[in-house]
Amino acid sequence: MYRSSLHDTLSVYLVTDTAGYEHRSAAEIVRAAIAGGVTLVQLRDKQAQLRDVLPAGREIRELCRSAGIPFVVNDRADLALLLEADGVHVGQDDLPAQEARRLLGPDAIIGVSAGTMEEAEWAVAQGADYLGVGPVYATASKKDAGEAIGTDLIARIRSRWPQLPLVGIGGIHQGNAAPVLAAGAQGVAVISAITRQSDPQSAARGLADVCRRR
Repeated sequence: MYRSSLHDTLSVYLVTDTAGYEHRSAAEIVRAAIAGGVTLVQLRDKQAQLRDVLPAGREIRELCRSAGIPFVVNDRADLALLLEADGVHVGQDDLPAQEARRLLGPDAIIGVSAGTMEEAEWAVAQGADYLGVGPVYATASKKDAGEAIGTDLIARIRSRWPQLPLVGIGGIHQGNAAPVLAAGAQGVAVISAITRQSDPQSAARGLADVCRRR
């Protein structure tokens, strides 16, 4: 359903877990973020038990469906199936994109992380619908993210595959998103820049404004 419109739906890409922040639940944060302009939501939760992730994930999925935006799950194709997600985002050490598509079907969105040109080539060969490139900047949100790589790889991938949808990830916020877009990314993927803000709707709106000006 959403695969053909990824150039638009990657614009403000929210990655969230099932934990709340301050007085808001995860679902309340997602609802506010969508109201602010988030265009895709990825559920990524490495800590919570599956019995807790399932109901929280279903609530977030329904928010995305109501808003008409894609909902994807990080790493786990089985969880994506259970949540009836629109797709999955996998890393280099996770289930290969080809196998994820076999499980989720031809219409599923399959995103793959890439931190080097070699990883990008492998992801493209696997049939990735889009690449998540980074970490662009230093980040504390993903402990195994590695060293920041800047925006050069995004530019190189864009030059090699002009039509391939790209989203930059890692340490991105409203103040440093513009260079990521200028390098050739369709959008920016963020975690704490929205989920750990007192006003997630305003934070999402600020990022959406930057993306519209690209």
